[in-house]
Amino acid sequence: MESKLLADRSIEELELLVEKIHQPKFRAKQLYEWLNKGASFDGMKNIPKSMLDALSEDGYYPQGIEIVKELRSSLDGTIKYLYRLRDGNIIEGVLMKYKYGNTLCVSTQVGCRMNCAFCASGLDGLIRNLSAGEILGQVVAVNRENAVDNERGVTNIVLMGSGEPLDNYDNVCKFLTLVSDERGLNLSKRNVSLSTCGLCDKIVRLADDGFSPTMTISLHAPNDEMRREIMPIAKKYSISDIIKAVKYYFDKTGRRIIFEYSMIAGKNDTEICAKQLAEVVKGLACHINLIPLNYVKERGLDGSSKKNIYRFMAQLEKQGISVTVRRSMGGDIEGACGQLRRKVLKDENY
Repeated sequence: MESKLLADRSIEELELLVEKIHQPKFRAKQLYEWLNKGASFDGMKNIPKSMLDALSEDGYYPQGIEIVKELRSSLDGTIKYLYRLRDGNIIEGVLMKYKYGNTLCVSTQVGCRMNCAFCASGLDGLIRNLSAGEILGQVVAVNRENAVDNERGVTNIVLMGSGEPLDNYDNVCKFLTLVSDERGLNLSKRNVSLSTCGLCDKIVRLADDGFSPTMTISLHAPNDEMRREIMPIAKKYSISDIIKAVKYYFDKTGRRIIFEYSMIAGKNDTEICAKQLAEVVKGLACHINLIPLNYVKERGLDGSSKKNIYRFMAQLEKQGISVTVRRSMGGDIEGACGQLRRKVLKDENY
């Protein structure tokens, strides 16, 4: 079925559309520029009303999401955005402000079917995939809200919100193409990270298809037995499968691999786990992010103590492994890693 969301389309696809309604080709570029500014039809001042009316009458609409609520952390200034989709679903995203720029955590699905043991996103299962324009719409909307003096409001993107990006492969790839288009937002491909549970065939395919975001692997365990307890996807892909896939990705793209490791008290934070993890990544061009586990009440898992996390880091460093402890941001607004979900807003009228 043809998408009626204009933000799903490249300039070339918009050119075909405007020609179809008997408009000159250059109107596509104007339309594309307005779409990347988050404009509604009413805001597209240099485009004839007759053309916009024709698009509207045919069922086309410019934007697929709108910001309906902002929650600002009192701890670090992180902003969590609640977006409403046209079908009424609510998704979330988080803007984290650093000295080097503003990083937006972007969702790729409504819900998630990976159901990792520590994550809120999978509590309701997968509702549906987001289209390329809906993924892009999050960036466009937040960029518009935070741009100052023509400086970007969003400088970096992490596909780490709700959903497994590689489970929505085609739409995510189109998003990567759209967001880096020099005629649109023109975001550097090196400023985009993609977090995956380790869908190995899709990691390989991404490299073969010419995409090269920073590949971030949600590992969270140093052996297959433990990983299967934490992450159901591990029943399909072993850690050795993941290592083989990321080696291929590195050889193809030259991009260093990032491994994410959420620290769960009494589970994956022991000295033995640190030694096993060091063996797993030994010889890889990689970096490990240790993530203090963020509380999700429905999951019932406790995070490791600060002492244990830094002891674990020291053990990895002794093995020559590049490792840091990720700074947790937005925890007071449920905007930290693992806390984003398909929000059901029963008590507020949106």
